[in-house]
Amino acid sequence: MRLSGLQREVLSLYRHCLRECRKKPAANRKHFQVFARNEFEKNIKIDKRDFGAIEFLLRKGRRQLDIYASPGVKDIK
Repeated sequence: MRLSGLQREVLSLYRHCLRECRKKPAANRKHFQVFARNEFEKNIKIDKRDFGAIEFLLRKGRRQLDIYASPGVKDIK
């Protein structure tokens, strides 16, 4: 199955989130993984042709990732 450009971007962001989770302390890593999964699952029902919403969520997700990837953030609840 071929993926569209936006679908590839969403998968790329998800993989990047999971990679960043591995950099967090082992005790809190699961919290970050659950948070990332929940954020993506919240928006799974969005129509794949709703480009505006998808692009907005990609920008929002990248900003959140930049914040949570910083070394100062040790845990998320």
